Amino acid sequence: MRTLHWMVVRLFLPVFLLALLFFVLILELTDLFTNLWSYLSNDVGSLNIALTLYYYLPKCISYSVPVSLLFSVAFTLGSLYAHNELISVFGSGISLFRLVAPLVLIGLIVSILGFLFQEDVVIDSYREKSQLTQQLLQRQASFSNTNVTVLSEAGDIIYHADFYNDNTHTLSGLVVLKRAADGGFLERVDAQSATWVRDHWRLHRARVIEWNNDHSHLVQEDRENLDDGSLSEPPSTFKRTVRNVDEMRIPQAVQWLSSLRKAGLPYRGELTDFYNRYTFALTPLIVTLISAAIGGRFKKNILLMSLLISLVISVMYYVTQMMSVLLAKLGYLSPLTGASAGAFLFLLAGIWLMRTART
Repeated sequence: MRTLHWMVVRLFLPVFLLALLFFVLILELTDLFTNLWSYLSNDVGSLNIALTLYYYLPKCISYSVPVSLLFSVAFTLGSLYAHNELISVFGSGISLFRLVAPLVLIGLIVSILGFLFQEDVVIDSYREKSQLTQQLLQRQASFSNTNVTVLSEAGDIIYHADFYNDNTHTLSGLVVLKRAADGGFLERVDAQSATWVRDHWRLHRARVIEWNNDHSHLVQEDRENLDDGSLSEPPSTFKRTVRNVDEMRIPQAVQWLSSLRKAGLPYRGELTDFYNRYTFALTPLIVTLISAAIGGRFKKNILLMSLLISLVISVMYYVTQMMSVLLAKLGYLSPLTGASAGAFLFLLAGIWLMRTART
């Protein structure tokens, strides 16, 4: 049995490496030609273009591994079937699962290594690629924000602004609510605008509503300018969120999600992407199971059929995963369900196909 397993692995590995090289090349060329006109318009040198492709390489490998596994497993089993070798194997009483057990093990190992590769290499390199591309193409992200609500670090002051201008560090249409330790109302300030001055916000044309001395009723006072040292939430808190969970390592992502939750900001989409990182790591194992179950059914046009089935299954898997993630972000599914639904369904499909495969 060991000899048979070694034969399968020896047939599989060269095909996998060639397929991986092919799909990585396709992704690199796609990125190159997508940005080629922009590179030429901004007089970007060939060395800088090559550097962006170098930084993009780990991401391409991460995307290409599942498709390469799918193709190489299907091609290997299809070749064995075309040469009638599978008939001899099954005729000797060896089941399909026993035959492809080394390939399934490889899929599991690749899933684990792929997760570590994503954390240690892909995240940093892709972030470098994104930053370099923005720099070379002179793309500047705007951090100004609209309709922004911020909770102070102590939780006793709530800010709501119609617009935050990151260029001038000013707020427009500002409403500030101050709360007591027990959560009760202390003061409300409505200001037409606010400007950041050293360590606090200076409010312009402000209307202050607060309790009188004996807390019997509310009083109102209009102020042309109001300097309140307690309004010390820095401008960076009001910036538009442009951070991407996919570009953070796990500790950073957990910290970022925690800060969003504490600030009362929506984080469903970020949490879904965080869970999706774990389910995506299972993709090599899932596609290996599916490919092993159906790969031996093609006796003619093996190369074409293997490539076709690889692309079809990959598209179906990624579309299903994308739809479930989108439903989670829209609130129709929980973040964990949306992130894992596609992987779970295709894992069940792989197990079912393996159990019902003709041997």
